[in-house]
Amino acid sequence: MTQRPPHEDFLARETKPRLGGRRATGDKLTTTYDLVEQMHYLYVRVVKAINLPPTDLNGGCNPYVEVKLGNYVGSTYHFQNVSNPEWSQVFAFSKERIQASVLEVIVNDKDVMQNEFMGRVFFDINEVPKRLPPDSPLAAEWYRLEDRNGNKLIGELMLAVWWGTQADEAFPEAWHSDAANVGGVDDLANIRSKVYLSPKLWYLRVNVIEAQDLMPTDRARFPDVFVRAILGNQAQRTSCCMNNSVNPTWNEDLMLVADEPFEEPLILSVEDKVAPDKYEVLGRCAIPLQYVDRRLDNKPLNTKWFNLEKHIISTEGDNEVKFASRIHLRICLEGGYHVLDESTQYSSDLRPTAKQLWKPAVGVLEVGILNAQGLLPMKTRDGMATTDAYCVAKYGQKWVRTRTIIDSFSPKWNEQYTWEVFDPCTVITIGVFDNCHLHSADRAGGSRDSRIGKVRIRLSTLETGRVYTHSYPLVGLHPNGVKKMGEIQLALRFTCSSLLNMMNMYSQPLLPKMHYVYPLSFAQLDSLRHQATQIVSKRLSRAEPPLRKEAVEYMLDVGSHMWSMRRSKANFSRIMGVLGGLIAVAKWCDQIFHWKNPINTVLIHILFLFLVLYPGLILPTIFLSLFLIGVWYYRFRPRHPPHMDTHLSCADNSHLDELGEEFDMFPTSCPADILRMRYDRLRSISARFQTLVGDLATQGERVQSLLSWRDPRATSLFVIFCLVASIVLYFTPFQVIALITGFYVLRHPRFRHKLPSVPLNFFKRLPARTDCML
Repeated sequence: MTQRPPHEDFLARETKPRLGGRRATGDKLTTTYDLVEQMHYLYVRVVKAINLPPTDLNGGCNPYVEVKLGNYVGSTYHFQNVSNPEWSQVFAFSKERIQASVLEVIVNDKDVMQNEFMGRVFFDINEVPKRLPPDSPLAAEWYRLEDRNGNKLIGELMLAVWWGTQADEAFPEAWHSDAANVGGVDDLANIRSKVYLSPKLWYLRVNVIEAQDLMPTDRARFPDVFVRAILGNQAQRTSCCMNNSVNPTWNEDLMLVADEPFEEPLILSVEDKVAPDKYEVLGRCAIPLQYVDRRLDNKPLNTKWFNLEKHIISTEGDNEVKFASRIHLRICLEGGYHVLDESTQYSSDLRPTAKQLWKPAVGVLEVGILNAQGLLPMKTRDGMATTDAYCVAKYGQKWVRTRTIIDSFSPKWNEQYTWEVFDPCTVITIGVFDNCHLHSADRAGGSRDSRIGKVRIRLSTLETGRVYTHSYPLVGLHPNGVKKMGEIQLALRFTCSSLLNMMNMYSQPLLPKMHYVYPLSFAQLDSLRHQATQIVSKRLSRAEPPLRKEAVEYMLDVGSHMWSMRRSKANFSRIMGVLGGLIAVAKWCDQIFHWKNPINTVLIHILFLFLVLYPGLILPTIFLSLFLIGVWYYRFRPRHPPHMDTHLSCADNSHLDELGEEFDMFPTSCPADILRMRYDRLRSISARFQTLVGDLATQGERVQSLLSWRDPRATSLFVIFCLVASIVLYFTPFQVIALITGFYVLRHPRFRHKLPSVPLNFFKRLPARTDCML
């Protein structure tokens, strides 16, 4: 077997898995779980038991059930002193790992010293029926318990046993044989698949207008006041009022992020700055968000006055509340904005908060998470390297988490999920993590789920109706370099419900209307996005089972705005790649101008003469050329979805110290000598960007100085030139001017001079504002 080159390890590969689940209903062919490989399971539903014999001295029993198949044993929870218990629990055994022919269901009595046997039921797995179709209900039956010798007992157990697939309705909540070495109800809940919804987020706008009758403790001075708005862990404040008065005015907007249901009120505090780091609260009010107006557009809302409470402690020690002043506000929940919680270039949802402004869906995205291969060991358990992998997929407001496959470097999930698509220019993110919360020892150490890697796929790069099956590399960037953590195999299909509506989306603004009518500043968006990500991660970590904060932040690219030498070099390479086409055109034009290929130059002369004589054909010729180029490039169109490129990201050739700087804490924890070296390197690179930006600014200022009279002689010459040019162009036909200009530009090199041209010399002599720089 030939070994692939190292760079090919980071490329996505098209695969051909056996996607199944097809079934016929009447004369219509439908599919169920058709983007995953079928996995067969032996399901056992333990419903309840009756007439269990007492085993304790007090005449009761503590029953629970063990489902045993070969080396796999699953157990229900136990009851205290109940002879007719009801469990309604399902157990699933993967057919691939079954190494026994007999299923044994045992009823035991939970005891402190030793569990007692109460009865059992045997099943030959070769006689277990198949459940067809897989979503039809299967009735449970009563079975008489037997002792160890096969004699019938009094007690009975209600069971249902059948063969099914992962499309079975019992699959998500079942105990799986993959988790046979995980104990405890909490651990089992932590490994099951789950669907989460992001909280509904609103922008809360607080327009602070004015306040009245503010009385500081020191009556000999006017208060230097500002307003602080607090919502949960968020805090924003206005500037100090310029006119020191007991009736200050601000007219400033404060923006915060609120999530439904509104559990915490908005706290407004009017504070007086009595010293550089000392503030006195002059009044405070709490406003429940349930009663705040909701706005869908930029129409102004009515203002309201709110009483400010001031707590005064009397000499007797009583806490007295007084209403001594009030504040004038305009408060609203903005429903016309989209609350950004993702990185803008990887957004999966661009809809406004208010559902009244939503447009119909344009399609459906189906994703089959098949398996992973070659995962690296992420931790050590009982002296053995292991990985407990699960996937998280995020698109729009819907998050999904697959079940955790215990102790496997090649886990198979084969789970399929569906999302509604409202904008094709969005991105789905799929991440792979190692579950570090399955054992009490891990949880006691405060461990975090380790990130293995993630995949991003932009829906607009997918052809509608086509099934994409690819194996994507999971790339991990570490302080010691880039590493391939394994591969994940996915199946995707994007179907369009209305081609006309989807094409119309390309003519619509990317963000909702309010982002353009009443725009927020870049600093506001950055701060609000940070608050939104914290709210989402907090809410999802409180779900049951929780979606850990570290997983949510990794999916939302928290911290991606931090400085990185690697990203700076990658972005510079991207800029050069964009300018590469223009540079190639400039080189081609230079070859034409200097007659490097006389035949091409003569053809350009003929084409130029033809277009000048018939100027109406210029624009049609340009667009026809673009059409032909587009048709020609159709042969070379991309056939695979894009994936993370280590070379484009400069991850394969980054210096170790650059990666160490990228993974450093904020603020830094590095020694002084390393910090000094990094600072000097940053200064040298910044100097290059500084010079480049300065040169671009100089050229722009020279253009502005043409008519600014900063250089009176240069402006005089330019003004006279414009007057003469206007007269000449008025009396001379356009074709003549175009011919003279074109033939002059295309003249033979023997008629050219090596010195710069007169217009270029004139432009370089124009003044710029560099003379005013220190």
